[in-house]
Amino acid sequence: MDGLLTSIIAVVGTLSGSGLTYLFGRLTARRAEQVARDERLRQERIAAYAAFAGAMTELRQAVITRWFAQQRDPDGQDTRAAWIEADKRGAAADHARFQVQLLTDDAELLRLADTAFEPITAVDEAAERSQLRMCEDRSQEILTAFIRTASRQLG
Repeated sequence: MDGLLTSIIAVVGTLSGSGLTYLFGRLTARRAEQVARDERLRQERIAAYAAFAGAMTELRQAVITRWFAQQRDPDGQDTRAAWIEADKRGAAADHARFQVQLLTDDAELLRLADTAFEPITAVDEAAERSQLRMCEDRSQEILTAFIRTASRQLG
């Protein structure tokens, strides 16, 4: 009888140990998967936020180049080429904004991404260089705020 009891205790202990090992292993695997998913999302956000800031900087530069070309010769070849380039940069900036929208639900970050287009659009209404400079400065302020907000989110 003692041998049977010892055997039963050994089997129950082995099964309990196996069950607990499986359970803890499964919990550890889930946690590792979640950490990997979170890190992958973080890396995707870093790439998207940096791409957005870069695309907006390139758009601003293209729109300012277009403004100067238009001041020199409104109907010239350089002006037409500048319009085409600014349009391409605008499409790239929109694409970058869509990526940001897909990767975050942070209301402030989304607001800043949308607001970043306003001073660039206002360049077309600038009658003189001082107004152009104000648009450029405002654009940079918004992008700086975007990067700061993104940095806080990324931790």
